[in-house]
Amino acid sequence: MDSVTQAALGAAVGGAVLGRRLGRKAVILGALVGTLPDLDVMIDFGDAVANVTEHRGFSHSLFVLIGVAGLLAILSTRFAPARDISLARWGAFFGLILITHPLLDALTTYGTQLLWPLELPPVAWPIVFIIDPFYSLPLLACLVIALCTRRVRRWCAWGLAISCVYLLLAFSAKLTVEHRLAPVLAEQGLEDAPVLVQPTPFNILLWRATVVDGDRYHESLVSVFDRDARPRLEPLRRGAALESAALDSRAGQRLAWFAGPFLRYEMRLIDGELTLLATDLRLGFPGYHPFSFTLATRQNNAWQPVANSVEIGSERGVEFTTLSRLAARAVGDRNALCATAFVMANWQPEPLALPCAPFTNP
Repeated sequence: MDSVTQAALGAAVGGAVLGRRLGRKAVILGALVGTLPDLDVMIDFGDAVANVTEHRGFSHSLFVLIGVAGLLAILSTRFAPARDISLARWGAFFGLILITHPLLDALTTYGTQLLWPLELPPVAWPIVFIIDPFYSLPLLACLVIALCTRRVRRWCAWGLAISCVYLLLAFSAKLTVEHRLAPVLAEQGLEDAPVLVQPTPFNILLWRATVVDGDRYHESLVSVFDRDARPRLEPLRRGAALESAALDSRAGQRLAWFAGPFLRYEMRLIDGELTLLATDLRLGFPGYHPFSFTLATRQNNAWQPVANSVEIGSERGVEFTTLSRLAARAVGDRNALCATAFVMANWQPEPLALPCAPFTNP
């Protein structure tokens, strides 16, 4: 999640644990501690792929954070002015603030390396978008009330309760979408294919499903208000023929570890050189994928891995009309938008079919 939300979560946890004893100071200290794991974004790991894949690494490890919480608890017991707070209480304060940070991140698409330094892919079970105002704003509102009324513990607890209810609603919405998608996948022989179901930006009503099937991948938008309408899978090319060349590079192997099969490969002319790019399909949607990385250049009829990968941003920004159509699709208007409506063949592999026509009622 974004840093503001993580700070708000840390503040609410801090206020709920030590608000009765420290009052507003518990909220402020909780907000500061809650942002600590994200300070790893200030570290340059050497190239674009490393910077993306190492984020939410060691600083989000449960092993590391439990150790940091214990150290902070010991220091607070010795040096904090509030000498009547026990070591166990300080441990609960710092431990819960630090641990809830990566656990919330694990509920987003990119996940978290919870068990670093074990070489396991990031843990991810996406039920909320990386920025979700419907999760963050109630939490922030309760914090404001807590600071204004000085009923810190009560209102921080209310903020945490509301945010947990929202996560339960998101969990239920995801299960609903997966249930609707399952028979469609079975009919097309894709029941065992890699599938990623995640919420679209800023809500838990409209969900995006990405299904990988060899050289193609399928996209679908499913709203919780679609009722009995069957999801439609829209096929696009994944550029799998370039995958072996991508995996010959260290950056390509790291990306495959990080994103699994949800990568698209393409060739593009960059600064006069034919360049092999990999795009992470998980964030955004067709036409608006923000993360693409250079992996190799074509030299002497062979692909040569680049020394340092470079991030290539999306050539197209998100317009207000797009967000308004997403909102209309989220509340069940199947004519408002389809998953591949913004695919442009001149800047990404061509779809296997033309960008879909507006949905019609069954």
